[in-house]
Amino acid sequence: MQRLLAIALLTLAAGGLARAQDPVGPLTQTKLSIAANPETASGGAEAAPDALPAAPRPRYVYGNRNDFRWQLALGISLVRFRSPFYYATGVGTNTSVTYFTNEWLGVEGNINTAFAPTIFQNEHVKYLGYGGGPKVAWRRAKWEPWAHALVGGMHILPRLATFSKNGFELQVGGGADYRIYPHLSARIEVDWIKTHVFGVWGNSGSANADIVLHF
Repeated sequence: MQRLLAIALLTLAAGGLARAQDPVGPLTQTKLSIAANPETASGGAEAAPDALPAAPRPRYVYGNRNDFRWQLALGISLVRFRSPFYYATGVGTNTSVTYFTNEWLGVEGNINTAFAPTIFQNEHVKYLGYGGGPKVAWRRAKWEPWAHALVGGMHILPRLATFSKNGFELQVGGGADYRIYPHLSARIEVDWIKTHVFGVWGNSGSANADIVLHF
């Protein structure tokens, strides 16, 4: 009996000594395990935010090209008017507005003026041509070649005694634009002009140098 009691006391003493030598108890180990978890310790507020995606560039026309729908051209015009009754070469202005319905097709309206030296009895030649029609363009990053066909009318002075100063005009030609800035281009243009005035058909021509505003 005494021997059993002595063995029990030695076993209890050994277990207590082992717990005394362990510096980290069960509760401490649980706390350290919780603190070691970065998601629990720091929370979602300390995580670095994801970078926002870049905003897409706006599309101004339909199709694969990002560009503006409207073009306004302002420039200088050189017109060579020819008829069976008189010839005249004048300098004036050229104004055109184009709206592109897609990446290659536009609708254009155009006004051309020219003023030439005197003919006959000191009568100045004054020309005004106007028209509208389709415009087809190959719209590239820098160069934009194009062609158009415009149908309209014309007004020219001096008129002949028995004829009207107004007539019909068909303008067919083309040119090229060079993009200087996103909103600005330089343009050269050459056109053949078919006229019907003073009761007869005639062949005339024009050449323009313009600046083009894109918006």
